[in-house]
Amino acid sequence: MSLNTLLTSRAVIAEMYNTLTMAEASWVDRYAMKVTSRQTTENYAWLGMVPTMREWVGGRMAKGLRENTWSITNKDYEATLKVLTKELRQDAGNQLELRISELARRVLSYPATLMSAKILAGSTTACYDGQNFFDTDHAEGSSGSQNNDLTGAAATATNPTVQELRDAILASMQAILGFKDDQGEPMNEDARQFEVMVPNIYWATAIQALGAVTLGGGETNVLASMDGFKINLVNNTRLTWTDAFAVFRTDGRTKPFILQEEVPITVSAVAEGSELEFNEETHHYGVRWSGALDYGFWQHACLYTFT
Repeated sequence: MSLNTLLTSRAVIAEMYNTLTMAEASWVDRYAMKVTSRQTTENYAWLGMVPTMREWVGGRMAKGLRENTWSITNKDYEATLKVLTKELRQDAGNQLELRISELARRVLSYPATLMSAKILAGSTTACYDGQNFFDTDHAEGSSGSQNNDLTGAAATATNPTVQELRDAILASMQAILGFKDDQGEPMNEDARQFEVMVPNIYWATAIQALGAVTLGGGETNVLASMDGFKINLVNNTRLTWTDAFAVFRTDGRTKPFILQEEVPITVSAVAEGSELEFNEETHHYGVRWSGALDYGFWQHACLYTFT
C-alpha cells in the first residue's frame, strides 16, 4: 500500500515493519548463533566436549568438562529519520516510501557491518581461548596446537591466479575439517557446507576458482565437482583486505560468531500532536536495537593470506 494514501505516522511505521519482516535472510544468519539476552552482560561458559567412549576397565571413569569464560556486553544502537510534515502531505513520487525502505534496509544490514569489523580484526583480537580469533597456535586440552591463520605464496598477492585461489580454498577447508576439540577428537568431521568470503577485488577470480570445470592447461577443478560438499561464495565489499580471504563452516549447530540480542528491532515516532510537530513541522521516526556481536567458535573459521 502506498504511503501517499496513508500519510500518518502509523502508516510510516507499518511500512518500515513491513520492509523489515519481508527481507531475506543475510549471510550473518549462517555465521552467527543468535542468543536472547536478558541482562547487560552475558557470561558464556564455553564447555569442552563430552568424554569419548572407552573400554570399561576398573569401573566408570567420570570426566568433567573443560570450561572457558567469555563475556559479551550489549550496546544500544539507533537510527532516526527526520521527515517534514509537508513531505507527509505531498510525498511526490512516493519518495518518502523509498526513504523509509532505505532506512529499514540499512538497519537490517548493520549486523553485517558489525561482523565484518570482527572478521577484519580477527588476527589481532582475542576470542574465548585467549588467542586471537585467527591465530597459528590455538590449543585446548588435548587438541594440540592448531592453526586457522594460514599463509601461502602467490605470484601476486593482490591478484592470485585461479589455481592459486583454488588451492588456498582447499587448504582452508582441510584445516577446518582437521580441527580437534579439547578431548583430541575431530570437531568438524561431519562438515559439508562452507562459504568462501572474499573482498571485492577477489570476486571474479573466486567465481572461476569455485565454478570453472577446468583450469588453465586443462586441469580438472575439484572444487567444481566435490560430491557431498556445498561451497558458496560471498562477496563482502566491507572487507578491506587486499591479500586475504576467509572460509567458514556454515552447517554446524555452533557457529563462528554470537549475535546477542537484548532488545529486538523496534520502531517508534515523535509525530502527530507532539511538541516537535508544533514547533518545527517535523516528525522523527526512530529505530532501536540493543545487542552485541562477538566471536564464537574459531574452529569454524579460517583466514588465508597470500604472501
